[in-house]
Amino acid sequence: MYKPTAPGTWKGRVDAADGEEGKRWHQGIELLNLTEETAPAEADQAIAFLGFCCDEGVRRNQGREGAVQGPVALRQAMASFAWHLEDDTALFDAGDVYCTNQNLEEAQKQLGKKVHALLAHTYKTIVLGGGHETAYGHYLGIKQLLPQDKQLGIINFDAHFDLRSYEKQPSSGSPFLQIADDLLADDREFNYLCLGIQQYGNTQKLFNTAKDYGADYVFAPAMQVYNYEALREKLQQFIAMMDVLYVSIDLDVFAAAYAPGVSAPAALGIHPEIALILLQEIISSGKMLALDVVELNPALDIDNRTAKLGASLLYHVVQQWSQV
Repeated sequence: MYKPTAPGTWKGRVDAADGEEGKRWHQGIELLNLTEETAPAEADQAIAFLGFCCDEGVRRNQGREGAVQGPVALRQAMASFAWHLEDDTALFDAGDVYCTNQNLEEAQKQLGKKVHALLAHTYKTIVLGGGHETAYGHYLGIKQLLPQDKQLGIINFDAHFDLRSYEKQPSSGSPFLQIADDLLADDREFNYLCLGIQQYGNTQKLFNTAKDYGADYVFAPAMQVYNYEALREKLQQFIAMMDVLYVSIDLDVFAAAYAPGVSAPAALGIHPEIALILLQEIISSGKMLALDVVELNPALDIDNRTAKLGASLLYHVVQQWSQV
């Protein structure tokens, strides 16, 4: 099920005395209704947020539910951001796709259709999750626009591979295996780089699956600013072989001190600074087509710490992406 965002959803501080110089995101964002025919983006840089209100995949993966409220919390955390975008950049809210009656598979298909509608009309997409089952739905929209001769590269900031079997049913733990099999069935390559892997959070089966599918990864302890040059070189080598990039940020990759509001918090997760630096490297390549932020669970958050982290990363993504 899909619902456009209601007017008044985005609200925050207003500095009326400052006029246009006091503008904030909630005052500049435009609403899109994807139940109607999607109009081509008029701005040179049009970035659209689309929510995926779903944690059915988390439930199936035996995780702690609550990520269904992630899109709402991320919007609230972004609303009062100061507007520093150029005149040729426009921000849009394209509404939410909902998972109803625990029908994850249909919800992912609907998410794919909405993502495709945006990308086909030259909007850049940022999907607000939702559990990491968001990734497969996001991919379903991307694949429809990917020419056969173009290489898709997937970069996932995550403590987990999310390459679990979906033989019985898909879940938040299986999206990248689903993507891999879908690509291979279409005679395409599966190019997957996972940054922030926790050895204790992935069984030997998952490491074997990663090896079998040719996935590359970096362990969380190596994701340090002092190791930036080595990380940058690895990232550049991966990006150089790709034509299009899809980036996913699972908030459980970060240390629990920064991201307590996730289903599976990581005591020794990565620091946000290294993720931000690497995101800047990815965006500067000019190849990023789509990005999502997933696994925010507001019910488990402390002082909106995780929501603020996810929103802050998105602020910097939007700022840089609008200039590429």
